[in-house]
Amino acid sequence: MPIPRSILTKGDLPDLDLAVVSGSWPSDISGHFIISSSDQRSNPIHAFFGDGILVRLALTPGTDGAPAGRFAWRPRVIDSPSVRLRRRRPDLFTAGPVGTSSPFGGLNAANTAPLPWGDRLFATWDAGRPVEVDPVSLAFLGEVGHRDDWAPVLDAPVLPSILSTAHPVIDPDRGCLWSVTRDPLTGGLSVVRYDGAGRHVRRRPVEGVVFPQATHTITQTRDWLVLADTAYKVDLDEVLGAGDRRVANNPDGPLVLVRKDAFDAAPPGTPVRGTVFRIAPEVNHFYAVYDDSAGIRIVMEHTPGVDIGMYLREDDLDVHGRPIDPALRGMYCHGMTPALTTLLEFDPGRGTVTDLARLYDPERYWQAELSAVDWSAEGRLAPTRHHLIFQGFHPEGINQRALRNYGSRVDRSLFPAEQTPAVLASLEHGSLKPLSEWAWSPDDYPTAPAFVPRNPGGPGRSRYAGAEPGGHDGHLVVVVHNDARFRIEVFDAAAVSRGPVATLAPAPGTVIPFMIHAAWMPEARPADPSVERLRFADDLDDRLGQLDPALQAVAREVAAEL
Repeated sequence: MPIPRSILTKGDLPDLDLAVVSGSWPSDISGHFIISSSDQRSNPIHAFFGDGILVRLALTPGTDGAPAGRFAWRPRVIDSPSVRLRRRRPDLFTAGPVGTSSPFGGLNAANTAPLPWGDRLFATWDAGRPVEVDPVSLAFLGEVGHRDDWAPVLDAPVLPSILSTAHPVIDPDRGCLWSVTRDPLTGGLSVVRYDGAGRHVRRRPVEGVVFPQATHTITQTRDWLVLADTAYKVDLDEVLGAGDRRVANNPDGPLVLVRKDAFDAAPPGTPVRGTVFRIAPEVNHFYAVYDDSAGIRIVMEHTPGVDIGMYLREDDLDVHGRPIDPALRGMYCHGMTPALTTLLEFDPGRGTVTDLARLYDPERYWQAELSAVDWSAEGRLAPTRHHLIFQGFHPEGINQRALRNYGSRVDRSLFPAEQTPAVLASLEHGSLKPLSEWAWSPDDYPTAPAFVPRNPGGPGRSRYAGAEPGGHDGHLVVVVHNDARFRIEVFDAAAVSRGPVATLAPAPGTVIPFMIHAAWMPEARPADPSVERLRFADDLDDRLGQLDPALQAVAREVAAEL
């Protein structure tokens, strides 16, 4: 069976009350499952550039307004300044291959990943500041940091273009959020620190490194920030409408380590220096062990042959020369090469990289899609499991344009004869050995997994940590797309091969747009109103005068609302 044709649905986003349709709901699961998605109703050219949606699923039945025995599924479009301006003047917003532009500036989609921070909740994107929302109402609270603090790459009267990362990290020792910003013209890189309150962030340029592509992920140890050039490459000709996409992602790229204390010690405006390595093949997601006393160890999900920037068009042909189904228009090009996952150790003193473990199996593992890890401070200190969804080989999701661009970098002899199923693999952290795995049916398309610890927040533990932190003692919650209806499946993290212990589902025929990343929160509490946050009005200054009076008035109306 093919990729679900409903995966880019443009339907309404109603509140749903999900029911257990198989298995028994675990008594030791609690909290909220939070998911990010891209609103296809905003008609993006590339499916990943629609307005941001957050969904909150209560993992306790009969809460959040659901009746007894049902589970509240609550989606909301993030009512950011970008979205509010577009609602007032939709005629002025134009979708392109890398986002949506307008006379106000570029839209901050905030659609990729939810980021919990204690009782606070943020939504992130690669081309905008993190956006804070109320964990209960999911209403917009503010963007992080004044626009000028981030040194926008394209300034604008109202909505600046800021290249950041979809995966900032929360520092449990310093109580701050670490992010990054990049200049696409020079490849110059800066680290950004937000201390959780106030209208400003601190930024320090990083000397000695140029990132030519993107910064989709950053990760951290106790002492180091880890940034790597990630596999998303912009084709200026495509953006300007001068032709088809002709670029391929770089086969390797730089990785830089920056000491946190060097950032903190640097005077304002002073660059910090990093230790630069080069890694291959290309990578998008990576996860460091927080304890760096025995070395800087990072699980790298390499993405050779996965071109997120290449989207499918109605006039495309797939691997077998068949027309691409128009229902998939805008979906990204799927994996053309088997997945590779490694555990690497970096030594900044010696400048060496040691390959500690690797996982490569062309028979089973194609397209390392998304991971679920224990994000508690205790879990990142000593991880035991790395849970990874391999999406499978999807010939109808690969277009001939991408195969042309990658040429000999794609070994077509490795292509399976037909589609292969998605697999959830639980890997032993230190060896990447698959300890347990589950394969879905060919018509299922799983996305957005998250790890949920058992009985979190006991004596001597943080609120996000279970009794045995690390990733083995808890549950995995996974969204599964299917044209019959979507499902939420729950697995025992220690025994994935047993299959789902419980499944939630709505009424038959209920489908949802592609869910991107997910996270878990122990509770959903209303936002603290005493925290000082940036107001949209703080971003409005004399640059507003670049707009005609009618559009200036629209911006001021939105600022007054917020």
